[in-house]
Amino acid sequence: MSAPTRSQVKRWQRYLAEERAEGAVYSDLARRKTGEEREILLALAEAESRHEDHWRQLLGENASPSGRASLRTRVLALLARRFGSVFILALAQRTEARSPYSADVDATPAMAADERIHEEVVRGLASRGRSRLSGSFRAAVFGANDGLVSNLALVLGIGASGASTRTVLVTGLAGLLAGALSMGAGEYVSVRSQRELLESSTPDPTTGTAIQHLDVDANELTLVYRARGMSEAQAEAHAARVLAGGAHDRVLPGLDRPVDVHESVGTGLGAAGSSFCFFAGGALIPVLPYLFGLEELAAVIVSSLLVGVALLMTGAVVGLLSGGPPLRRALRQFAIGIGAAAATYLLGLLIGGG
Repeated sequence: MSAPTRSQVKRWQRYLAEERAEGAVYSDLARRKTGEEREILLALAEAESRHEDHWRQLLGENASPSGRASLRTRVLALLARRFGSVFILALAQRTEARSPYSADVDATPAMAADERIHEEVVRGLASRGRSRLSGSFRAAVFGANDGLVSNLALVLGIGASGASTRTVLVTGLAGLLAGALSMGAGEYVSVRSQRELLESSTPDPTTGTAIQHLDVDANELTLVYRARGMSEAQAEAHAARVLAGGAHDRVLPGLDRPVDVHESVGTGLGAAGSSFCFFAGGALIPVLPYLFGLEELAAVIVSSLLVGVALLMTGAVVGLLSGGPPLRRALRQFAIGIGAAAATYLLGLLIGGG
């Protein structure tokens, strides 16, 4: 085997550093978890150590000192040591998705396949956390964006029509309060209605007590399973197993899986509180320049800049949590929000000019 080139050595050293850093991330996360999640994270760390061994063997005496991991991976490792939240798993998912092994002849096909599978494993772990916080998080993000965009549009539209600074300020504060109350009430009703709809579709836990009194020959239990989506043959086979086993559980066998959707929906009060607070916080930002005495064009520019920065931040956070590209989500959020406000500002100019 010929000696590796300088560029190969540098690339292999970088890969070695990446694998070492990623393994440290999973180990750090595992220390904050228990049970199955901990075991899965430790298994991922062990897999990364196998990849380390591959690059060490190729590097030989060049394995030490190794290169530096990418800034993304080093930041991820730092965050994992400090937080260990769903955001870290979402970042890890993005890192696994960007693996270069499938296009690198020095990486084995098994290593490339490992990275693809690791992405799905991390996606599954992250989805648990996403499910737990998505109800309140959804309300918070929507509330903040609605507050930012709607109040900026309101303030700019009123200001462009020629109204006084005091009128713009009062209008903005009124829009903040009215919008926050409306958002909070709307989220509460929406989430409560959704939870009640889901609960109405959940099997009655006391129905299982009737199984011992069923006519085995008629076997009407099959109708329950058919109504839940099983084919006739599957339902008959499943019902026969339940009756043969003499199951007299309090929950109807075969339909006792927990409804995880309840957790992802969140609670009515939690969603209402998040929506109210984040709408109010978002709606306050475009009003700040007027509160500090800025007027006319200066207030419009500063208000738009503040809201633009806030939109970029919320878009990036949503992108990180969803495992998508944060910059693209941030720019999309920015373009939609500023575009809506600009349209309202132009409409205010037309009204004021008329």
